[in-house]
Amino acid sequence: MAATKPPRRRSPRAAKPAAGRLQVLEVEEKLAATHAALVCAFHQMLDLKDLDTGCHSTRLAEWAVRVAEELGMEERLFQAVEISALLHDIGKVGVPDAILQKPGALTDEEFALLKRHSEYGWAILRLIPGFAAVSHFVLHHHERMDGRGYPAGLRGEEIPMGARVICVIDAFDAMVSDRPYRRGLPAAEALRRLQESAGSQFDPRVVSLFSAFAGAELPAVAAAAN
Repeated sequence: MAATKPPRRRSPRAAKPAAGRLQVLEVEEKLAATHAALVCAFHQMLDLKDLDTGCHSTRLAEWAVRVAEELGMEERLFQAVEISALLHDIGKVGVPDAILQKPGALTDEEFALLKRHSEYGWAILRLIPGFAAVSHFVLHHHERMDGRGYPAGLRGEEIPMGARVICVIDAFDAMVSDRPYRRGLPAAEALRRLQESAGSQFDPRVVSLFSAFAGAELPAVAAAAN
């Protein structure tokens, strides 16, 4: 009877890729955990700065996720949209409280300072490894489709899709929420204004997708906003 050959043993060199892959997975898990902790910490900081700002960001993240799902965005950008919706106002930590809480209209100089918050947010978030898309969505969430937004005056498709999503739902939430200088609008009127400005200020597709579910949930939306 022929002798049975012993099973081939892989050399130590052949086993290295598996071990290396495990190390990569461990690093990725630690990085993901670090990112999650940073997002939570920054969001807590927003709550300390202004509770309304923190709650506003939470609402935006929930709505942004739903719109991103409808758009069919890839997972990497889907996560970036959620995080940037949560942290889009992080740059307001660099804006004086006297401006953020002013009960009357802002002067031109005060409004110019307020507009810097998107750049401040970008400057903070771009320093975090893996947050390149997040930082750019935050930087451009006040751009307009007609190119009249800030800070870069981007137009149409030049504006990152994640920023276009945040722009729509940020504007809606701002309209329906009470502010020190005015009462919030009825949700139906805020939706009408979104649709009226679709194509000039807002991405028409994002407005359509958001309006489809927000319109069916107006009472809940209004209660959440106020």
